[in-house]
Amino acid sequence: MASNHSQKVEAIADHADADNDSSHVNAKSIVLSNEAKVEQANAHSLINPKKEITFTVGTNDIAEAAHQIADQKAAAAKAAEEQAAAEQAAAEQAAAEQAAAEQAAAEKAQQEAQQAAQNAAAASAASAASASSSAATTASTETTTNKGTFKLSFYDPSVLGSGLGYGGVAANLSVFPKGTRLKITLSDGTVWYRTVNDTGSFAAGNPNQLDVAMPNSQIPSAGVLTATVEVVG
Repeated sequence: MASNHSQKVEAIADHADADNDSSHVNAKSIVLSNEAKVEQANAHSLINPKKEITFTVGTNDIAEAAHQIADQKAAAAKAAEEQAAAEQAAAEQAAAEQAAAEQAAAEKAQQEAQQAAQNAAAASAASAASASSSAATTASTETTTNKGTFKLSFYDPSVLGSGLGYGGVAANLSVFPKGTRLKITLSDGTVWYRTVNDTGSFAAGNPNQLDVAMPNSQIPSAGVLTATVEVVG
């Protein structure tokens, strides 16, 4: 290629003005310079062949970040699910414990109520037994002296303006002195206890008669009864 090029330049130079030697010289200089540049370019191509452009598949940072975010979201969702399950389990346990405590309290209250009822029943039975025993003791220790059959009449002290009340009886004081406690038993078995606290105009002529204090509303319709009279004590 350099030779053909030189020949063309030489031909151009020959057509130039023969008297113009400087033009001929310049044409040759240009040819030589161009040939040197071509040879230098060829040598560079041999030493440094053209490299092909290659692409290396590397890591996609955006995709990797997306994967990391997705993994983090999944881990957070799992943690939230586990926490919710734990909270639900704790709530169920607390509810069960509260229900058990309420049931225990109800059972305790029921037991206490039953115990209180039993105690009250026992106390009532004991009181009744004590009263019965006391009455039996009183009956067994009570001593009386039978004074026979007496006629009973009745009067209302309040009507007569007396303040002696209804616990007394008027009697012949020579038979029953004041303060004598009498047990009066009617024919139907009714028993009255009275204390001699008064006497009456009838007492002198009727020593076997007692005038019993009683409200008018309770005085027997018969008006006069008979009863067995005993001195108590």
